[in-house]
Amino acid sequence: MVTETKKRRGRESAAARQLRAARILDALRQQWPDARCELDFTDPWQLLVAVVLSAQCTDVNVNKATPALFARFPTPQSMVGATAEEVEPFIRSLGLFRNKARNLIVTANAITTQHGGLVPSSREALEALAGVGRKTANVVLSNAFGVPALAVDTHVGRLARRLGLTVQEDPDKVEQDLCALWPESQWIAAHHTVIIHGRRVCHARTPDCGKCVLAPDCPSSLV
Repeated sequence: MVTETKKRRGRESAAARQLRAARILDALRQQWPDARCELDFTDPWQLLVAVVLSAQCTDVNVNKATPALFARFPTPQSMVGATAEEVEPFIRSLGLFRNKARNLIVTANAITTQHGGLVPSSREALEALAGVGRKTANVVLSNAFGVPALAVDTHVGRLARRLGLTVQEDPDKVEQDLCALWPESQWIAAHHTVIIHGRRVCHARTPDCGKCVLAPDCPSSLV
């Protein structure tokens, strides 16, 4: 599939791809007008924790674990001095829970000592926190602070390649390609709508092309 997408993309002019990308985003926004982050949170700290916990784990499972965790550790300051053994029971149902517990404790300490107890709103500061990479920083920036950012997870990467909007596998390069196609004001909406479309329609193994509003503009469509 990737080889064929490369061939079709090679035959498509940059201007034509830009127009097709615009049609794709318009269709997604009409299909999913209420698309939003599906992690439950009420403040930047809760969102940061939830995104860190979502690595190799579904949002549904994270949302099951976080209410008790947030009740016990409602702020970064409340986690300062906690041990991994105190945090782990709350997230034991999630993958890599031991590493995640350690990262959360280190992050809570850093936020408390270096940022006045508030989750930082700059990319550089976020990415300096334990367990926080570019994708996590993008999610926090866009959803907690309204900063234009387009986080690339497995769904976004998969759909971008199927739609012929990129041939890249590296998430950072996928992000660069998508951000070049869509205006900055649309990056947050693009992130949410592409993700929900990947979860509801364009599944990894069996994409439901017959019900996909993007089929007319998708080089990988089976219809």
